[in-house]
Amino acid sequence: MEVIRAETAGFCMGVDMALNKLDRLIQENGAGLPVRTLGPIIHNPQVLARYEAQGVFTAETPAQVPTGAHCVIRAHGIPRDVEQALRKQGVDILDATCPRVKKAQTLIARQCARGRTLLLYGEAEHPEVKGLLSYAGDDAVVFGSPEELDPDGLDRARPYVLAAQTTQDREIFDALARKMKADPGLDVEVLQTICDATKLRQEEAMHIAMDVDCMVVVGGRMSGNTRRLVQVCETKGARCVHVEIPDELPLKELRSCQRIGLTAGASTPKDIIDAVEAALQAI
Repeated sequence: MEVIRAETAGFCMGVDMALNKLDRLIQENGAGLPVRTLGPIIHNPQVLARYEAQGVFTAETPAQVPTGAHCVIRAHGIPRDVEQALRKQGVDILDATCPRVKKAQTLIARQCARGRTLLLYGEAEHPEVKGLLSYAGDDAVVFGSPEELDPDGLDRARPYVLAAQTTQDREIFDALARKMKADPGLDVEVLQTICDATKLRQEEAMHIAMDVDCMVVVGGRMSGNTRRLVQVCETKGARCVHVEIPDELPLKELRSCQRIGLTAGASTPKDIIDAVEAALQAI
């Protein structure tokens, strides 16, 4: 069996930076103050378990962060009002928001301050999306697919700004943007907020998927970018298996494959990808 591993598999720049910041904080926390992340710092349960073993726990709300504690803002970012609530609590804040997400927040805030209504392509319940929406007005519209957005139903007298969650499918977003820009009755500004690393990861995965019997995608099930890797591979007609750890591999089913593609989400650590690859090569 041949295993073709994607070069882009694993940690992206934003995840790497966030975890490096947290690691430095742990090392320099000589006073032994409590360390909390507001929400999971990344969407990978194995990584979170490793940090819990070092005394770093996840707080779901500012109220769960002890006064005087170190609080790390997750890579996905947090809503603006939640950050303000944290600052009022007297906690030491370490902002580990991905620079790409931070840039998207800034661009959205700027356009909405000019009177434009945000149209956001993303998962409504995803923490990054909730954070992005906090930089827009109350009239912002979130849609999970182009089919959910009806351009004909938009108010033609209102100016809009179109943006996307940083890990969304670039091809789908660009096609929607072209369609809306071509509509002479719509005043829409398009923001390019999808991360280039996401685009490259998806393109490589699709390329591999067209030349293998099966694709294995490794990453947390709560990870939006990992789930989209599965989706883009399936659009190329590839059979796809999504696992978090090697033990989840359907080894019996994979024995019939001659070529298997391997990729991983942006929050998947290298040692887990290595372990999955080793399990595949041992078939």
